[in-house]
Amino acid sequence: MSVVGFDFGNENCLVAVARQRGIDVVLNDESKRETPAIIKRLIGRPFSDPELQRDLKSFPYTVTEGPDGFPLIHAQYLGEMRTFTPTQVLGMVFSDLKIIAQKNLNAAVVDCCIGIPVYFTDLQRRAVLDAATIAELHPLRLMHETTATALAYGIYKTDLPENDQLNVAFVDVGHASLQVCIAGFKKGQLKILAHSYDRSLGGRDFDEALFHHFATKFKAEYHIDVLQNARACLRLRAACEKLKKVLSANPVAPLNIECLMDEKDVRGFIKREEFEQISTPILERVKRPLEKALQDAGLAVENVHMVEVVGSASRIPAVMKILTEFFGKEPRRTMNASECVSRGCALQCAILSPTFKVRDFQVHECFPFSIAVSWKGAALDSQNGAADHQQGTIVFPKGNPIPSVKALTFYRSGTFSIDVQYADVSELQAPAKISTYTIGPFQCTKSERAKVKVKVRLSLHGIVSVEAATLLEEEEVEVPVVKEPAKEPTKMDTDESLSDATTTGPNEADDNMQDEKAAADASGAENGVPESDKPTQMETDTKVEAPKKKVKKTNIPVSEVVYGGIPAAEVQKLLEKEYEMALQDRVMEETKDKKNAVEAYVYDMRNKLSDKYHDFVPDLEREGFTAKLQETEDWLYEDGEDETKGVYIAKLEELKKQGDPIEERYKEYTDRGPVIDQLVYCINSYREAAVSGDLKFDHIDMAEKQKVLNECVEAEAWLREKKQHQDSLPKHATPVLLSADVRKKAEALDRFCRPIMTKPKPKPAKPTTPETPATPPSQGSEQQQQGGDANADPNANVGDHETAGAACGEVPPDSGEPMETDKSETASGAA
Repeated sequence: MSVVGFDFGNENCLVAVARQRGIDVVLNDESKRETPAIIKRLIGRPFSDPELQRDLKSFPYTVTEGPDGFPLIHAQYLGEMRTFTPTQVLGMVFSDLKIIAQKNLNAAVVDCCIGIPVYFTDLQRRAVLDAATIAELHPLRLMHETTATALAYGIYKTDLPENDQLNVAFVDVGHASLQVCIAGFKKGQLKILAHSYDRSLGGRDFDEALFHHFATKFKAEYHIDVLQNARACLRLRAACEKLKKVLSANPVAPLNIECLMDEKDVRGFIKREEFEQISTPILERVKRPLEKALQDAGLAVENVHMVEVVGSASRIPAVMKILTEFFGKEPRRTMNASECVSRGCALQCAILSPTFKVRDFQVHECFPFSIAVSWKGAALDSQNGAADHQQGTIVFPKGNPIPSVKALTFYRSGTFSIDVQYADVSELQAPAKISTYTIGPFQCTKSERAKVKVKVRLSLHGIVSVEAATLLEEEEVEVPVVKEPAKEPTKMDTDESLSDATTTGPNEADDNMQDEKAAADASGAENGVPESDKPTQMETDTKVEAPKKKVKKTNIPVSEVVYGGIPAAEVQKLLEKEYEMALQDRVMEETKDKKNAVEAYVYDMRNKLSDKYHDFVPDLEREGFTAKLQETEDWLYEDGEDETKGVYIAKLEELKKQGDPIEERYKEYTDRGPVIDQLVYCINSYREAAVSGDLKFDHIDMAEKQKVLNECVEAEAWLREKKQHQDSLPKHATPVLLSADVRKKAEALDRFCRPIMTKPKPKPAKPTTPETPATPPSQGSEQQQQGGDANADPNANVGDHETAGAACGEVPPDSGEPMETDKSETASGAA
């Protein structure tokens, strides 16, 4: 099971994976930790959003309004211009990050944890989940970026207090937003006390301030308007971003761009004081999220014990100065400013995964918005004028724990609707209504209005939904009670109590809904008052038919409409499209590899033709082959720049058809010498063993030895003839003596000679012993004698034929004599 954390930022994305030794941020195909991505600001936002309209001015691609009122991104794909939704593009980004993780883990990646900004709305969170589905990922949790940072900070702390809470403020100054989180730490847990943010205050705003400063300056000095040239804008923005980083460490920074526009080189410089002056409107906004976070947490500045600063824009000295003055203490940088979110997400994924055993550490998250539920009055209330009156209640107030479940009780006679909406949209700048749920149809059997219990869930992702609806009906049943004199009067186990908080059926468990009663009481008079718990008692000494109340539960269908959301069927279609595009990407990747293979072969073969292959190809053939290689190289950069995979394969095979014989001649030349030496050594070894007068070969018949000698002579004659012929040929001629033929000859010689020269000696006849010995030997001496006899013959045979058995072993250094080796080493294996 994979354990992966994704941090998709406004400018870059990072991937962290959990291994047995800890958390690693992995590298992409370019050996970089950060993968570019410019899509975050478009997710789940309508095209008419004022912030989105401001962002579009700096985007290097075209974005238009789609038929549903949401943005469409225009991009070149397979040679034609196509449009994609931001959710589609984010799905592509997740697919790329997934591939990066899989290559590093060498395993499939499905489960993950994704970091999101705390200010993401319900629609934006759903869009992230849809993008993950398109990428065939299963997020275990969408985690707030500042919470992930707090987890990465606290889980490694071994000195956290057990009783007194350690309050730490985390300030994340990212590329496009500022997020503040105040967390309370105790041993083994962290609790988020408050969140605050500014969605449009980040490092890019400082870049824009520098950009407009120099654009105005260059217009006056060089009479060029970079705002009218998209390429000049990109180059100037990139230069201003570098300039900002230089000013973080130096009081003055220069700016030089060659041929910025109209063939004009531009130069400029700026002091840090001037930079801070033009950035004053931005810096003045930094304090507001800090004050809001303290206010929501209910803490004074002196109650914040530490301040941790992360984010790519946190290195600006002016920002650090404001933080120091506000908190009255120097902010700390104990964490990696760019990697802390991805590491925290990977840790959270490891905590939720059964694969890893992680230190016991609890994360208590809180929700940054207030969520309300509204509905219209019941039809029976029309006489009171309440039928068309919209009623509502806040089910999840700001700061509510995540996850959480609330239950609401309604009295209705038929299908009704519930609206889920934000209680306060002043900070969101988003539509108030989130979704609408239709409860029904259902029928009442006993009364005009039935009791309906609706379960509302705030999920681990921070998404609100109506999870289920249940119809509760009372039934009276007759339960016979038989007299049992031996037993005391008892309370019936099947007694049922009916209340708004919990109800129990005959075969069902309690709902166990959190804060259910409070939500039901807050929903107004029509939700009713909880009924008292009145169990029915019966005396066992009376035989009667006792009536009993029982609650019947019936599930009611719930249909959902999310405003701006993508239907499940559409998500499935996008998933199929992504799969098709992934296949196409694979084909293109394979095509690129084949093209690179052709290019590499051209360069490699051309170098070898003038070096080690020079003598193995005739001059005329070399010149023709070199010209063909040059022609192929020119074709690659002109007509063959964008060809299919099959064309590159055919081109490589065409080149190899001419180049492989040259490579084969060179290979035969380099391999031939060692294998010839092995065959010669094999011939000499067996021949010397056959003519040797050594006693260990006396038992072998002379005719058999003569066969060995004849075989050695024949092999030597074959080798001499072939070698003489080969030596008379030039290096560029087709070889007549092949290394494979020499190896086969050595193996054949070994198979013929080995059985003869390693034939064991016959065992000597055992001496006869008298039937009744005069004096029976003692047990010890008998065992000693038997042991001696058993060891006598094997010692005579072991090692007798070691030289012949290893005749085809490797040639010993500086020696032409046969070499004794272990019996397990065979001549054929050594050859």
